[in-house]
Amino acid sequence: MAEVPVAVVLRPLGLGDLLTGVPAIRAVRAAVPDHRLVLATTSALEPLARLIDAVDEVLPARELEPLDWTGPPPELAVDLHGKGPASHVVVAELTPGRLLTFDSPGYPGPTWYAEEHEVQRWCRLVSEGLGVPADPDALDLAVPGVAPPVRNVAVVHPGAAFPGRRWPPERFAAVARHLASGGAEVVITGGPGEVEVARSVAAAAGLGEEALLAGRTTALELAAVIAAARVVVCGDTGVAHLATAYRRPSVVLFGPVSPALWGPPLRAGKQGALHVVLWHGDGTGDPWGTALDPALARIPVEEVTDALDRLLAGI
Repeated sequence: MAEVPVAVVLRPLGLGDLLTGVPAIRAVRAAVPDHRLVLATTSALEPLARLIDAVDEVLPARELEPLDWTGPPPELAVDLHGKGPASHVVVAELTPGRLLTFDSPGYPGPTWYAEEHEVQRWCRLVSEGLGVPADPDALDLAVPGVAPPVRNVAVVHPGAAFPGRRWPPERFAAVARHLASGGAEVVITGGPGEVEVARSVAAAAGLGEEALLAGRTTALELAAVIAAARVVVCGDTGVAHLATAYRRPSVVLFGPVSPALWGPPLRAGKQGALHVVLWHGDGTGDPWGTALDPALARIPVEEVTDALDRLLAGI
């Protein structure tokens, strides 16, 4: 009996990176429907990666490090990590029958365009490289098979990977107070490293300990909370992409990075846009900055609460 051919897709980055790559992963599946599709991503994201219906197997991986691959060479390997040899070599070392990467020295392929939206970029790589259509709106993720600790809540997520993308906690607290005063049940989410900032937001908003979910949910439980949320408000971070994946209304605050590169799609709700993006920048900020980006600082509390009021009125 012939072995099933294998396709390996490399995407060992953050949560937002994983979720923006879902349409391209689905396009790879469409190109090789008879292959076993292996997604190489970080161990932390493995539970969420298994929610992508196009993926057959998840291979734990570390950024820009060789893969722990023990099988025979895959028939196809796709680099959804980066534009240059540093990531291309990770998949090339598998000696696949076919290799798909963006064009760089020693690696022919489609051209990388710096100003292209992240979702569109990887869809185009697969579409041009494998000759299949790729739908950039195919961002949906399966709902986790775990019960969320809360449902129909307003999720306030004050954290972000870098200080430049973190709106001030006191402003998030003011937004949380506004939501609670309007009758919404509000929860504050965050990862293990964001518990203190989440606790400060909850306390300043006058919320009880039961509102603090930061550090108390697994990755799957957090995804389940977002999937069942009434509305989400957050910065340019992975939770924003979860709201997109589950088609939950969201208000997303951008600072150093243009939403034209990383923003949610303009999906429609019952009476208007499902996602509202607030941004007062020019795209020249530092997404890895160690201080609050000036563009993010220019977003006042009133602009966020007004956007939430309009959004909630239309759902």
